[in-house]
Amino acid sequence: MSKKTLKRFGHLLFVLATFSLPIALLVFFRKDFITIERLIPTTGIAGPLFSIMLMGILSATPIPTDPIVILNGAIFGPFVGILVSWLGNNLAALIEYFIGKGLGQVADFDRQNKHLPFGLSRFPADSTIFLIFGRFIPQVGGKIVSLASGVYHVPLGKYLWTTLVSNLFGSILLSLGGYTILHHFFQ
Repeated sequence: MSKKTLKRFGHLLFVLATFSLPIALLVFFRKDFITIERLIPTTGIAGPLFSIMLMGILSATPIPTDPIVILNGAIFGPFVGILVSWLGNNLAALIEYFIGKGLGQVADFDRQNKHLPFGLSRFPADSTIFLIFGRFIPQVGGKIVSLASGVYHVPLGKYLWTTLVSNLFGSILLSLGGYTILHHFFQ
């Protein structure tokens, strides 16, 4: 096999592993999900670390992390909830970016890009407006922005700073929402 074929095969295995492992974990732990939600606040510092790790794992699945962000605000309070959610969303975004980059290499996107319909070859994936405000589409915006950024080779520095800004806003909004719901409507 040529080096190029081996590299594509390696990227394909990486993509398959990142999609199948989290799904397998979710299927395996589906009955214990409520127990896990109750366990998180009793674990001390491990609780926030577990939440961040869970958000990173879910990044490789179609499952959005927004419910976890709301749950973080409810469980950890407004300030720690925002911090934990922001860190988790940034980890998830970075993983999704590299998954998109791997998908682009497996599909040989640079060559296929020239033949895309509807002008998608000129899609402004590196636009600051797309990188920041695209994440505000509920449930899917973050994944679309991250995967497209990886596929279209958006420079990592630009991707990171726009991700940090938009994830901070989303974490504040959803974590405070979770905290407010729990402490003002259910007391």
